[in-house]
Amino acid sequence: MDTLHDLLYGFSVALQPGNLFLVFVGCFLGTLVGVLPGIGPVGAISILLPMTFQMESAGAIIMLAGIYYGVMYGGSTTSILVNVPGETASVVTCLDGYRMARQGRAGPALGIAAFSSFFAGTIGLIGLQLIAGPLATIALKFGPPEYFAIIVLAFTFITFLSRGSSLKAGIMALVGLILSGVGLDPITSQQRMTFGILNLFEGIGVAPLAMGLFGVAEVFNNLETVVFKKSLAVKIKDIFPTRLDWLQAKWAIVRGTLVGFFLGILPGGGPVIATFIAYGVEKATAKNPERFGKGAIEGVASSESANNAAASTSFIPLLTLGIPPNVVLAVLLGTFLIHGVLPGPLLIKEHPDVFWGLVGSMYIGNAVLLILNLPLIPLWVQVLKIPDKILYPLILLFCLIGAYSINNNVFDIVVMVIFGIVGYLFRKTDYEGAPLIMAFVLGPMVEVNLRRSLLISQGSFSIFFTRPIALGALLVSLVLVIFMYRSFRKRNRSDHTIGELEKTTNSGL
Repeated sequence: MDTLHDLLYGFSVALQPGNLFLVFVGCFLGTLVGVLPGIGPVGAISILLPMTFQMESAGAIIMLAGIYYGVMYGGSTTSILVNVPGETASVVTCLDGYRMARQGRAGPALGIAAFSSFFAGTIGLIGLQLIAGPLATIALKFGPPEYFAIIVLAFTFITFLSRGSSLKAGIMALVGLILSGVGLDPITSQQRMTFGILNLFEGIGVAPLAMGLFGVAEVFNNLETVVFKKSLAVKIKDIFPTRLDWLQAKWAIVRGTLVGFFLGILPGGGPVIATFIAYGVEKATAKNPERFGKGAIEGVASSESANNAAASTSFIPLLTLGIPPNVVLAVLLGTFLIHGVLPGPLLIKEHPDVFWGLVGSMYIGNAVLLILNLPLIPLWVQVLKIPDKILYPLILLFCLIGAYSINNNVFDIVVMVIFGIVGYLFRKTDYEGAPLIMAFVLGPMVEVNLRRSLLISQGSFSIFFTRPIALGALLVSLVLVIFMYRSFRKRNRSDHTIGELEKTTNSGL
């Protein structure tokens, strides 16, 4: 009954006229960002973050969260109609969704994507509502050693589950940790890596850094990429799936929801990995796996349900432990801190309006997205026709205005531009920006909890091995590091063997 009472309180916060309007704004902007290729939720939240500075904390977080899960919905529309994923988590939807559209079944594909997203998102929210309270109670018993070990585990998972090279992801995380140390020492207040620059005394701002790495760098990258936005000349009809469609897709929705539910909680997991794994599970368990990639409705259902379930449950570690499981929520963590709200085990007690208001707004937003998405499909198709020469200058303009408005300081614009160029170079060399921003946000937490632990133990590292939770987290991290090292050695050995064979072949010729 307490949970029901708290949820009703959350609805009372979310249904306030101002917050309800922000739910609509967040969902609409999120869907728009999902439709436009390349921008993504990180760039969108980074660009719009300065707009929230004059808002109340609950309203600001409600709007930015709406952008996040709105993107998960919007990306499926262009994946199905245009074969261009609006964001990375919608890549898998292209495989079968676009094939269905070419077969004249764009309506059922869009319909099953919307309904499976709604179902999975709702199940994820129920999990968030039920798990968050008990997990926060357990987290209250955590001390600095436990938090340090869990954050180290999060770093390891992020590196282990990165889409590219684990070595490159580790390097980027190390760069993020170094950057997080710029400014004044949190315990002694000594200057660190400020080089006498007054603007660096408070450290590098997360908003200019994120806008540069993801917003500006994305624009630079897209300027040299040709994206074909040719939409299908089909009439969208029969949006409601048939009985046969439901029979084929029902278990795919359930399995995709379960995969997304658990991978969303996992640090470094999130919607992207969840969609690929859910699609793989569905194909492996299918009676006719050859149908996948040729217009199987189960492929659309599994990827979209995993996508949205993971988006909902990824809020669990952020809200209860203060540890963001993916890069989008790392930027959202910055929003919490800017508004003076500290996510963690005391969030529900100290800021119930923020926690339960967010949960209530996500239920409302889930329904809003279902109502908005299908009728607005013709609008989103027209949005895709906006010329790049108009779209990208507007994005850069919003980035410049946003960076300056944070502190009314030109230095933040300089930081954003520098990291925009650096982010562009990282993309050209296949270095991901996500581990860097995650390490940048979590770096101060790692340092403070490590130093507090050593102060408690009078300099002895044994404190990490006498606490069961801390020891368990560090052991899992060690196992993952060993596994990554062995995979790296195996890959190098394989590359060396291929190189030797090529040399032998060339010398023989």
